[in-house]
Parts: sequence; C-alpha cells; structure tokens
Amino acid sequence: MGRILAIDYGLKRTGVAVSDPLRIIAGGLETVPTAQLEKWLGQYIPANGVDIIVVGKPSQMDGTPSQSWAAIEPFVERLRQSYPHCQVVLHDERFTSVLAHRAMIDGGMKKMARRDKAVVDKISATIILQSFMESLQYRELQGKV
Repeated sequence: MGRILAIDYGLKRTGVAVSDPLRIIAGGLETVPTAQLEKWLGQYIPANGVDIIVVGKPSQMDGTPSQSWAAIEPFVERLRQSYPHCQVVLHDERFTSVLAHRAMIDGGMKKMARRDKAVVDKISATIILQSFMESLQYRELQGKV
C-alpha cells in the first residue's frame, strides 16, 4: 500500500498534500508553482511510493464544473498517461479555501500569515486529501464497501 497524494490545482500555484505510508494521516507537503508541477511530481511520485493521486475537482454549487475545470481536465489526463501504475481520482473541492481560512483562524494564525496564498493552497490540498480518505469513494477503491 502506497501513499496518497492530493493536488489542489491552481493556475499559478498548486497545493500538494500527502498521506503517511499507512494512509491514516493527511499532511500538507508543498505549494509548487504550477508551471513546475509536472516536473516536481515526476521526482516526488516515484521516490515516495505514491499509488493514488487525488485531484480536487472544482464545481459550481449546482455540481456543474467550474471555469477552472478546462485547465484541470487536460492535466488529469496527462497524470493518467504519465503514471499508469497510480489510480488518478477526482474529489470535490468545493469550500476547501473557506475551510482552509477557517482552520488558519482557529489555529491562531496571524492575519498577515493568512494572506499567504501558498499556505492556503497547501492547507486546501490537505483538506481535499482528508476528505477523500474519509469518503465512500476511497472505501470503494479499497474494496471495503
């Protein structure tokens, strides 16, 4: 059983989170400039035993894809081609930025620090990963439903 990597894809920056090897804990890993993301993933994934890649799927409130989906969909297809040994899955990312800001406030982070979008992206990726790990979708992938 390998690690699960979660991606909060953005046009400028992308937040990345990863599980521990036992897939119990989700942790923020990095915020990577999106232009360098695929190279970064090419180094990280094989070196760290990732076998599931979760990409946050941006949706409108009614469930239809958001405008940013046009940039994410080709990225997801490239991931599937580049990492055929990994399951690449999409997971709803609605409200992750709001939850990330709430987590920073609840954690006592100062206002200036909360303005750092890189921190928000990394926390959002962690929320996506934690949500996925708690989901029915994940249990179905494991065959535990």
